[in-house]
Amino acid sequence: MLTVDFTRFPLAAGDRVLDLGCGAGRHAFECYRRGAQVVALDQNAEEIREVATWFAAMKEAGEAPAGATATAMEGDALNLPFPDESFDVVIISEVMEHIPDDKGVLAEMVRVLKPGGRIAVTVPRYGPEKICWALSDEYHEVEGGHIRIYKADELIAKMRGAGLKPYGTHHAHALHSPYWWLKCAFGVDNDKALPVRAYHKLLVWDIMKKPALTRVAEQLLNPVVGKSFVAYATKPHTPTAAAK
Repeated sequence: MLTVDFTRFPLAAGDRVLDLGCGAGRHAFECYRRGAQVVALDQNAEEIREVATWFAAMKEAGEAPAGATATAMEGDALNLPFPDESFDVVIISEVMEHIPDDKGVLAEMVRVLKPGGRIAVTVPRYGPEKICWALSDEYHEVEGGHIRIYKADELIAKMRGAGLKPYGTHHAHALHSPYWWLKCAFGVDNDKALPVRAYHKLLVWDIMKKPALTRVAEQLLNPVVGKSFVAYATKPHTPTAAAK
């Protein structure tokens, strides 16, 4: 299940890509399949081991084209172990809402991004996320949980302030918003509640089968209740006025 829309965020074979805070690796895997030279970085050692295992399996199965490479590594988003201007593309998906120093993370991403490079940032959308917080303290008051809710204009302003030039936005995963509202209402860790189990089955069916009905429904609902807000930007070849 991808949050970044690669029709709006073009990726060329051979692009050097950093998936920052890669988690289970969904975007890193897609970039690898598209022929990129991928680095998947996360502070969670267990998830990095799992991502590395999947990279190896994909290579063995011939899922990635010739020339594509993939590396999984532990690292700190506030102190990236890469030289300046190392990457053509940076993706950070559903990560910044967890990090107190989000401006510091943006600065590090801009530092390692080449001039003319592209960046995709995704965060939980304000409206659906606000409902989750209202329904459940457990949803966000946990170690490593969400510490802020972004408004779209706030995130865009921070991206501009970091020297980026935003060029497009959209919302994603409308069908997932009701699921998380149900989870928050019945208990975040209560997977036995009938409404939660039933909706989860619907989502699994949708992800596996990709039926036209739910695809159209989600496209229509994304602008209204899309769970994620997605912003795309480039790093100018010369500093922007906001960055001076």
